[in-house]
Amino acid sequence: MQFTAKEVSTLLQGTIEGDPDVVVFKLAKIEEAEQGCLSFLANPKYESFLYTTNASVVIVNGDLEITEPVKPTLIRVENAYSSFSVLLEMYNTIKLNKTGIEQPSFIHPDAKVADDVYIGAFSYIGAGATIGKGSKIYPNVYIGDNAQVGTSCTFFSGVKVYHDCIIGDNTIIHSNAVIGSDGFGFAPQADGSYNKISQIGNVIIEQNVEVGANTCIDRATMGSTIIRKGVKLDNLIQIAHNAEVGANTVIASQTGVSGSSKIGENCIIGGQVGIVGHISLAKGTQVQAKSGINKSIEEEDKKWGGAPATTYHNYMRAQVVIQRLPEMERKLDELQKAIQQLKGLD
Repeated sequence: MQFTAKEVSTLLQGTIEGDPDVVVFKLAKIEEAEQGCLSFLANPKYESFLYTTNASVVIVNGDLEITEPVKPTLIRVENAYSSFSVLLEMYNTIKLNKTGIEQPSFIHPDAKVADDVYIGAFSYIGAGATIGKGSKIYPNVYIGDNAQVGTSCTFFSGVKVYHDCIIGDNTIIHSNAVIGSDGFGFAPQADGSYNKISQIGNVIIEQNVEVGANTCIDRATMGSTIIRKGVKLDNLIQIAHNAEVGANTVIASQTGVSGSSKIGENCIIGGQVGIVGHISLAKGTQVQAKSGINKSIEEEDKKWGGAPATTYHNYMRAQVVIQRLPEMERKLDELQKAIQQLKGLD
């Protein structure tokens, strides 16, 4: 894949300063770029690299003032970062653009596979499953009976989608994520053992969701575990049975959401957060990393932190006090000694 500076500028609706015919065939960071590389400069902290880079073409903001001679051809755009992200997406689309059905793979005769799909080798598509147009199923993916996969989805190698689960359009699921494994349901018995409770529900993932590698979303005991549209889940997240994650919420790595909890839309959940079962988080809730949520949050658009979590303001005040504990202990010891001395005078 190679383009001229003029072609890139036309795509981004930019203005060229330099050689419009110079060719680029690779994307790179400005400090690491070599001849033939296309890079960008958006953060002023990296401006010094503009005058030393070996990149052939650099995308810059339209209002950038050049203070020294530059070697690369410049493409001025309204927003360099946004424009470069367009190129990254285009590059990734071209790189991952595969079609056809590789062998060996298994597609059940009752499965429905639309046109223009890619199914990689050693993948399994179960009875009654459907794969929407333009979806890409990479090697070693398992899609169970009656599972539904929407259009333009991408499942990377090792993804497992259990029976009856529903995946919406434009969803990306990264390697080794498991969708629809059994929820953690066991009934204690008189002899101290546990009997498994069958999990007969499913998982519903709506459109434009991204699920990170090794994340697990459990199927419901009955009904559905639901991931609403636009949700972004990091790697190594656990979503338990019958939980619901609201639209456009983002959750960072190693967070655990217990059964039947409901997270509102547009929430931001940091890494290693624990959320107990059967509670709800209001719209716009923000939770700091390593916090523990043990009760429902009803106020919208509030920040929380700590374990157990409290309002972010109180959490930060507590952190200041904790830092002062050694000093407070020393002063307390001094006061105790002074009191003992006063008692001795009596």
